[in-house]
Amino acid sequence: MKLKGEKLLRRLTEAHAVPGFEGEVREIFREELAGAGKFSADRNGSVLCELPGKGPRVLLAGHMDEVGFRVQSITAAGFLQLVPLGGWWTHVLLAQRLQVKTAAGRKIIGVVSSKPPHFLTEEERKMVMPLASMFLDLGAASAEEVAKWGVKVGDPVAPVTDFTPMERKGRYLAKAFDNRVGMGGVIEAGQKLAAAKRANTVLLAGTVQEEVGLRGAQTLAAMAKPDVAVILEGTPADDTPGFNLETSQGIMGRGVQIRLHDPGAIMNPKLVELAVATAEKEKIPYQLAVRTGGGTDAGRVHLAGEGVPCVVLGVPARYIHSHQSMIDIGDYESTVKLAAALVKRLTAAEVKKLTSYL
Repeated sequence: MKLKGEKLLRRLTEAHAVPGFEGEVREIFREELAGAGKFSADRNGSVLCELPGKGPRVLLAGHMDEVGFRVQSITAAGFLQLVPLGGWWTHVLLAQRLQVKTAAGRKIIGVVSSKPPHFLTEEERKMVMPLASMFLDLGAASAEEVAKWGVKVGDPVAPVTDFTPMERKGRYLAKAFDNRVGMGGVIEAGQKLAAAKRANTVLLAGTVQEEVGLRGAQTLAAMAKPDVAVILEGTPADDTPGFNLETSQGIMGRGVQIRLHDPGAIMNPKLVELAVATAEKEKIPYQLAVRTGGGTDAGRVHLAGEGVPCVVLGVPARYIHSHQSMIDIGDYESTVKLAAALVKRLTAAEVKKLTSYL
């Protein structure tokens, strides 16, 4: 029985998968799409499931990794210093739980700590504390005890958060909605596409190391050689106090976000138009976004080969890159529906139109 919706997102978000260590999400991808197509992987660990078909090669991709850390060093007293994997605002770290995953697969929990405020000067209390002044406390008495548990320098470290339904039906708290909603979308849309009539070859993909520079997208695109790409993401919501809601473009509960632009990629205008037309035809709620910051795997995919037309479909998520992010399941469902419907419309004739410049 394949997982869907809340159950699939629970499994994905609770997985431990920081950049370079995406194995748990890769395994979910393989299990949920088993029998749908042929699996392969590039030499960095990005994974591909090719659905049989004829016509243009259509990539539907999300990134598997979440922001996290690695063990940088271990003090004689058994405290761990960390190096970040991805963008962290250190305000969100103190007193939060993290989990070290050892080479043997054992998971050791700890709490992010620092010198207590009672011992800081007034000026120090006003500063944003750097990660170098923090440490992970596993409750160990010595470095020898930490070693006995199997913890070593270089081990991956991820936040610990349970997938939690909120009082308002359909809203959830979890870590790693960036980008486990994208991976859930690839899996669920892929299941629909595997059973659908279409005139293309669908390439379902999970990329590695997006949070540290879109690295997996570059090697995955080189291997997959897509003609067109749809990237699924957990995008930052801008609908909380401090934002002007009249100009917000990522409002939770308003549907899938269709991204036109960010600093890393200008989306193919004709593909954006097709995505909008598809959403309107299928009566899928959507919102448009032109972003001044951030980036997605489209930043690398659109530069592959002679160029790949790209569009990004996103699920607005509040408080990404922290232990607690929030989504509305309706936005996720809209993203899955639009991704599947758009891919089905990408026939040879439609794909040719995207790059007809002469």
